[in-house]
Amino acid sequence: MGNNAKSIQIKKDILIRIVEAFFSEDFENTVNRIPVEMRPKHFEVPYRCCIHKERAIIRDRIISYLGFAMEKDDEIKSLKDYAVDSLERNYPEEKPLTVLEDACKGCVPSQIYVTDLCKGCVARPCEHVCQFGAVSVKDGRSQIDGSKCVGCRKCMAACPYNAIVKLAVPCEDACPVGAIAKNEQGLAVINYENCISCGKCVESCPFGAVHEKSQIIDVLKYIKDKNTKVVAMFAPAIAGQFHGNIKQFETAVLKAGFDDVYEVALGADVTTKTEAKEFEERMEKGEPFMTTSCCAGYNELVKKHLCELKPFVSMTKTPLYYTAEIVRKKYPDAKLVFISPCVAKRKEVHDNPNIDYVMNSEELSAIFTGRKIEISECKERVIENTPSKQGRNYAISGGVASAVKHLLKNPEEMKPYIINGLNKDAIKELKTFAKNGSCPDCNIIEVMCCPGGCIGGNATINTPSDAKKIIEKLSEESQDL
Repeated sequence: MGNNAKSIQIKKDILIRIVEAFFSEDFENTVNRIPVEMRPKHFEVPYRCCIHKERAIIRDRIISYLGFAMEKDDEIKSLKDYAVDSLERNYPEEKPLTVLEDACKGCVPSQIYVTDLCKGCVARPCEHVCQFGAVSVKDGRSQIDGSKCVGCRKCMAACPYNAIVKLAVPCEDACPVGAIAKNEQGLAVINYENCISCGKCVESCPFGAVHEKSQIIDVLKYIKDKNTKVVAMFAPAIAGQFHGNIKQFETAVLKAGFDDVYEVALGADVTTKTEAKEFEERMEKGEPFMTTSCCAGYNELVKKHLCELKPFVSMTKTPLYYTAEIVRKKYPDAKLVFISPCVAKRKEVHDNPNIDYVMNSEELSAIFTGRKIEISECKERVIENTPSKQGRNYAISGGVASAVKHLLKNPEEMKPYIINGLNKDAIKELKTFAKNGSCPDCNIIEVMCCPGGCIGGNATINTPSDAKKIIEKLSEESQDL
């Protein structure tokens, strides 16, 4: 869940207005008016230097919600024209993220900095712990040579006055693979060759400058058309994002215009069975360990940055993959839409011909609000195929390993190691496991890109703790696999 409530509220407001505009009598012109309607003349500007700056940023957000990259923006092109193009588009763009330059604050470069709290103490622990000669004392105060500093933070830990701090750039600091940096103008840019689409930059930026390129118009277009069936498949984590029980939630999704709805936890049950069998086979062959393979961000990490770990990654497909296979057999000509709190799944979907579009929790919530659908007021749907307790728990960190263990012939032989959120330290650890060809005291590693599991994804609308309670309650009401 994003760390800036104000930014989230603005994005939510824009999304709802786009949904309402889509179902109005004049979509293009209604969209075109949104910036002025949100920031009318004489409006008290709450965040930026002037009303025109705020309108410009709202315009940029709308363009990204219409599914376009701001890096390609023609400033002369109107929102009306972008709206027309979104209706005529046949396929969404591959890269899931874009940077809104108008929203980017151009933060100062990341650096370790000595504050005025420095006392220039006699012990000088900061100078002594630095192995690179970056710290010295001048005029009774420590100073850091940026050309020598490697950012190890040992001086920060050593200072008894907490006088040394890191001036961080939130998006750069959050990115575990160094895929986001500054351009010559000091604004954020994404290196898509390195990006694993984890969404941490989206969540961390307090200005909301890093944005997902939405596919909501693509989905609504087919819902409104009625000539093509549109089927929703929602990730296990989605069940924890909305209040009201799962049967009411599925009815709400149908009321939103979808022709059918499936829990991806059904595919998770297939993943569990397949991965449990694979784990036993690998252990029989004497392999040192195996890692899980259901997290799209982790799979992208291995593909782009940790090729040496690939032999240890499970060959089992993701729950979404198996669910899409099930749904595609029943609806060969339908548009299949995956609903998830995860940016990385957009890349997985792009590579899977069985799935057409992705929506996140925020977008589904906007559709419910825009179409005035109250989940608590919906009738309970009869669910024919109910996933297992283990499948529904995939949304929570540790859930995948626990599910696999549940099906093993000798579960006591499994020794899991849980990586609860990918960061730079976790990646170093994984590299060590791959280099040494072993994981001390473990033989299966579950890797979740987001802390807490998928319930900690960047597009969640409920707190991870509340989402966990909802999912655990739902799981307790389910049968064992």
